[in-house]
Parts: sequence; structure tokens; C-alpha cells
Amino acid sequence: MALRPVQVNIKAVDHVAVGRFWAEALGWTAYRPGVTTYVGPVGGFVWPDPVVLGLDAVPVPERKTGTKNRLHLDLSTESPAHQAELIERLRALGATPVDVGQGDVPWTVLADPEGNEFCVLEPREIYRDTGPIAAVVVDCADPRAMARFWGEATDWTLHEVTDDSAVLRSAKGLGPYLEFLRTPDAKTVPDRLHLDLLPYPGDDQAAEVARLRALGTTDLDLGQGEVPWTCLADPEGHEFCVLAPS
Repeated sequence: MALRPVQVNIKAVDHVAVGRFWAEALGWTAYRPGVTTYVGPVGGFVWPDPVVLGLDAVPVPERKTGTKNRLHLDLSTESPAHQAELIERLRALGATPVDVGQGDVPWTVLADPEGNEFCVLEPREIYRDTGPIAAVVVDCADPRAMARFWGEATDWTLHEVTDDSAVLRSAKGLGPYLEFLRTPDAKTVPDRLHLDLLPYPGDDQAAEVARLRALGTTDLDLGQGEVPWTCLADPEGHEFCVLAPS
């Protein structure tokens, strides 16, 4: 048994506007399959997408605090000119520059219209085939422990692990990377972004949740009430959800 990451969930006061921003930022389309705004590749609503991680903007009443998210997106670029053009276009769409203590680096840190941080990377060979999202990046205290947990929780393949970082990617070698970076700050507030995982057809959601609990997850009550998904936290407290099989 294993779970597959299928989307990044983004909490938003104005989920339609946030979905529209990310659709235009990525060159994708914003779909309205229900009460959320789902952002995925053009060509019609497909869920779960077999390659990419979609974005699902979910309406919430609370605005983001000033605390930096511990999960963010890195966007890929193909050349210095493409990086500059993308940054200019994103700022025209409503993105704003953010100083998170990055110093003098070759990438640019921006925030979407509701303050969610993301990075526009300089061209890197490793990300040449990921699509517009190069990586989903998670701040953590112990990348090795995160590699063990997420490697067992999902069907993604571990590519690299050190004391400072861990890198996973779909076993198909497609789509973005999932990266855990060691940071000195501790998690203090719930994140505005988290991963949603999905069992494969024929697998049992309850059995998968039980397996995750045995790996060290804890149950979360976020006020979700009676819903078909299960809210959990990994061993460092990063929230994620196990969705019901489609």
C-alpha cells in the first residue's frame, strides 16, 4: 500500500482570485469543480492528474498571519531571460517581493495576492522537465526523518538525503520534486498550504490512515467536521490530508 500526492491545498479568503492568480502564473486553467478552485493543466478538468500536482484553493475566513509558510512552491525557468520575464509578469498579476532573510541569491522570493511565499528559480538543469512547478519545498528540523516518513507514506522515490535536505519525486520520474530543507525556526502556526494524498483505486482509505498512524502521524481537528477526508500531521507537525478514493 502507498499513497500518491495529488495536489497542494491552498487556504484562501478569496479562493477564486487566488486560483486565477496561480492559473495565470503557471499557464494553467482554473476550474470550479465544487466549492473550491482547482488549478491544473489546460485541456479540461482532469483529477487526479497523472503527472502534475494540481493546486486546490479552498475558501477559509481567516487571513494569513505574518508568519512565513513552512511549505512553498518553487517555480522553474528555462533561461535568465525567462526568469526575468516571469518575475515581471507575476508582479503585474499581483505578486509582491518578500524578504524572508534570503540574502543575495540567484532566485527571487515573491508572495501571491494573499501573502503566500514562493520562489522563482534561476535555470537549473535538474528542473528542466518538471513543468512550471519545480518543487514543493517544506521547511523542517530533520530532513533525514522526513525522508524516512514521507518515503514510507507515499510511493515517491528518494533521490537524495543529507543532514540539510531530502529530495523525493514520483517513481515515474515526472512532475515536481518534493524537497525538505533544514531550517532553524520551529513551526508555530498552521500552514496555509499543505499536501493532499490519495489512495490508489482499490486501496482502503482507513487502512492507509492506520498505516500512517503507525509511522508516527497524529490526528488533527481543524474544525473540518464530518468530511470524507482525514486530517493528519507528520512527525514534525506538517498538516496533510488523506482524501477518499475517487
